Parts: sequence; C-alpha cells; structure tokens
Amino acid sequence: MLITLTSKTTKSTISKFRNTCKYFWSKKRNFGEYALVEPAFVTKMKPVPITIRKPDYYKSGSTMITPEEPEIKNAKQIQRMRESCKLAAQILNKIGKFIRVGITTDEVDSFAHNLIIANRAYPSPLNYKQFPKSICTSVNNVACHGIPDCRPLLDGDIINVDVTVFFNGYHGDCSKTFLVGNVDQFGRDLVKATETCLYQGISVCKPGERFSTIGQCIERKAYQFGYSVVPCFVGHGIGKYFHGPPDICHFANYNNETMEPGMTFTIEPVLSQGSQEITILEDGWTAITTDGARTAQFEHTVLITQTGVEILTEE
Repeated sequence: MLITLTSKTTKSTISKFRNTCKYFWSKKRNFGEYALVEPAFVTKMKPVPITIRKPDYYKSGSTMITPEEPEIKNAKQIQRMRESCKLAAQILNKIGKFIRVGITTDEVDSFAHNLIIANRAYPSPLNYKQFPKSICTSVNNVACHGIPDCRPLLDGDIINVDVTVFFNGYHGDCSKTFLVGNVDQFGRDLVKATETCLYQGISVCKPGERFSTIGQCIERKAYQFGYSVVPCFVGHGIGKYFHGPPDICHFANYNNETMEPGMTFTIEPVLSQGSQEITILEDGWTAITTDGARTAQFEHTVLITQTGVEILTEE
C-alpha cells in the first residue's frame, strides 16, 4: 500500500515514534523457548461436494467479484453476513478444542474442512489464488498464511488458525492464536497482548471515524507492550467477495476515508516479538519472520452500525 505523507508535523511525529520502536526492538533478543518451524509435506487438496454452494474462484483459483469502493450493505446482506460470521466463529471455537500436542496441522485442516462441509458451507481459502488447504495454520515464527502440513504440534507451540467460510453466498472471517501444551511466559504474553490490540482497534470503530484511527491505536498499544506490528498484512472489506476495499492497516497511517453504517470489514493485527520484517517462502504463501521471532494474530469481522460497531464473529 502506497502512503502519501501530507503533514510535516504528522510525518515527523510518526518518524520519531518508529525510530524509538526500532531501538527498543533491537535490544529485545530473548524471545523465549520454542521450536522454529520449517515447512513439511503437504497433502493433496480436499474435495468439496457438488451440493455445496461455491465462490467464483473455486475452479480457477482467480476471483472475479471485487468491488472498487467500500460496500454499504443493506439489511438482507447484513443478515447473510451475520449468518456466515456466526458459523465461522463456531467452527473456530471447535477447532480450538481439537488442538493438542502431537496432532499435525494437516489433521487440524481435515477436522476444519469436514466441519465446514457438514454445515453446508465452503472453506473460503481452498483454491483462493491456488491456496491448497481449507484453513491457514501459522505456528511460532510463521507470521501468516501458514499452509497446514504434516508437522506435529509440539508442547510449547503457539498456533494461529484462520477460518473463513462461504455460506449462503457470503464470507465470514476470523482467527485466533491458541496455546499448545505448556507455553512459556514470553509466548503467553505475546498472545494476550495481540488479542488486546485487536479489541483496542475495534473499540474506536463508529460512523464518521477515520480508518486510520484503527491502526494508530493498535500500533500505539503494541508498542506499550513491547511488540512490533507486522505491516504487510492488513484487514479488508468482506461480503460476497473474500477480500475487497477498504484496506485496514494496523499501524499508524494516513487513510482519511471514514467508516459508514453498513460497512463490513476485518481487523486482524499480527504482532511480533522482534522485527517487523518477514520473508515469503517458495510456496508463495508462508510468511516467516526474518529474525525467527514468534508472532501472534487475532481477527474479527465487524459491522459499522448507526451508533457504533458490532463484532460479527464473536460467539
């Protein structure tokens, strides 16, 4: 995302803030006890019954339905969003109870896939831009878009599970970072702080508020906890389309566009114990931290109402 700086005062303030952060992160070297993750064998893409309603990209991998401007949804569309988001939240909750030491992320994916299909929904990530699995599973130093594979979960891992379902023609999207077994205090603190930052960003949402306020609040809170925000990953508009406008940055930015009633979008910050920098692996999806630091992510889909904000993916 290209950001144009229009205020010298704002530019100077944010520059000073970021320089302070870089100094702090350069001194923070103890990330705790955990295993660095390397990609393992990935099984074949799972089939979806012909009776399940599917998004436009399910065969080609290329999406065709994306609005040019943030969509203002009517009452019927909002109700469909509530239904899809409720299902996504329920499935994510069941996955959290299924996760344990020793199972593979491929087994987690199979569990999720079967749950989604049983509820007459389509797992949105499946073949979206050729993504080969039904959910994303990002463990320890995998910042985002981890592909479920045959690596077993270890005692002390943290794992983000990102679930999106396509149900009755609409996508519902959410994620949580779960603790696997006995996670050290460094990891527990990171996970707790990331969830706090998500709700900090949600708390400022209301009609007429700038989208930039979300990122400013999240980055400020993350810095107070001693973490950096990975800027490469943004929230997004969602509806009949998986991803669309607006882009929701989780760091200080200059987006002056405002929220309006009827808008639905995700907020999904990724916090790192160390650097903001990531590397995309050869699979084209898996993003790992360049310094091996752990990351955590939490996500909700929200609706801007006439008076404030409604979290659609909260049970």
